[in-house]
Amino acid sequence: MSDYIYMLENRLSPDQSRVVGEIQTAAAKAGVTLFLTGGAMRDMLAGFRIRDLDFVVEGDALKLAESVRIAAGAKPAAKDERRKSAELAFPNGVTAQVAMSRQENRSGRAGKLQVAPATIQEDLRGRDFTCNAIALSLNKASRGLLLDPMNGLADIGRRELRAVSAYAFYDDPSRLLRLARLQVRLGFTVEERTRMQVANALEAGVQNSIPPRTLGDELRSIAAEDGSAEIVRTLEEAGLLTLFSPALAGPKVNLAGMAKFEKIIRAFPDEPHWRSARLGPFLFALTEKLTPKEELSLIRAAGLTKAEEDLWRKLDGRSRKLEAALRSARIRKASQVYHIVSAAPSDEVLFLLYHSSLRPVQERLRNYFQKYLPAVQEITPEEWAAVEGKPGTPRYAKARDAFVSDRLDRRPKKPPVEMTPPPEPPPPEAGAAGVNRGFSGPGPGAGKPGPGSRS
Repeated sequence: MSDYIYMLENRLSPDQSRVVGEIQTAAAKAGVTLFLTGGAMRDMLAGFRIRDLDFVVEGDALKLAESVRIAAGAKPAAKDERRKSAELAFPNGVTAQVAMSRQENRSGRAGKLQVAPATIQEDLRGRDFTCNAIALSLNKASRGLLLDPMNGLADIGRRELRAVSAYAFYDDPSRLLRLARLQVRLGFTVEERTRMQVANALEAGVQNSIPPRTLGDELRSIAAEDGSAEIVRTLEEAGLLTLFSPALAGPKVNLAGMAKFEKIIRAFPDEPHWRSARLGPFLFALTEKLTPKEELSLIRAAGLTKAEEDLWRKLDGRSRKLEAALRSARIRKASQVYHIVSAAPSDEVLFLLYHSSLRPVQERLRNYFQKYLPAVQEITPEEWAAVEGKPGTPRYAKARDAFVSDRLDRRPKKPPVEMTPPPEPPPPEAGAAGVNRGFSGPGPGAGKPGPGSRS
């Protein structure tokens, strides 16, 4: 077995391993060559948790993605007909992108993008940064072969971000935004020549040609990052934050609110549905100091959809019902808090942690994440198997809720109290039995007349 395959198998979660196996099987049946690339390879080699899976196919990527979707019951999350790529969301929460190995060219800065099929080596040489230009073969004849034409593995070892070419930011100005995001997420420094290329590109104003759709994609990516506040600060320092709205400058940049938001999300479980729930609360915190007119400017600049706008601008109103439920004086048990929060939309839970000023709400939400949720996660598969009913039926759901309630509300058994025997009285001194030597205050019979005494 290749060392890189062994490394990959140890870095993937069980759910991710199943997805990789399903896509490998589909690629073998279709007779196309398959590679794991991009962020998945970068994170694996740098020792980070692999968040998303990126596959490149020398062949018909969209046809392969469709066959995987049908076989695995995945949902289409996004599709780009021009670049021949598709993103799939699997039932187990894993997301994966399947893309055609390609070359991209533009005729001039504002020219039309031209996409053509290419070999995997050509695809890697046309990427943004060397750390993303690495691929691992998943084909039977060459499984485990590492392809690194731009020496990205060495840059990962040096913890440096280096542009693949001198024209990387002219070819795709959105790489300026991606550089700031990767710099914060990975904790890498920017290589000296790449810093000069960034300065030259900014001076030429290439950032002003980034289309709204791309700005929106970048906002979504920033919202899913753990270091979103630091990314916003980095973009502001580079003069790039105003691309989203001219109002996002100076005192209107809510850095304090973003820092609070970042602190909250770091305490959340690192799961896909919690990450996807961040967009609305993130946009609320980012734009908290903007006027409604300035908010509309950001919506247009980033090409946000009506659904995404509602996720953000209607969040305050949507979360009031949950806030009222959590502040209720009728809540007296841990299980009540658990069932209320676990059934609530994730973005409303996150928003209340950020925005609510009610102490009972904050305390109950903290208890949910710090006490009740970990207690339920500690329940073993054997205990779940003993729950009455068949999984997926109303009877089972009711029994499961009752089981969880009993576990959370059960008072811990008090440890038995050990009775300590009274200490033994000291033995009388030799020759002093019945004799008082000196006065030491009243004895046991003090205040009562003894036999023959006078009152």
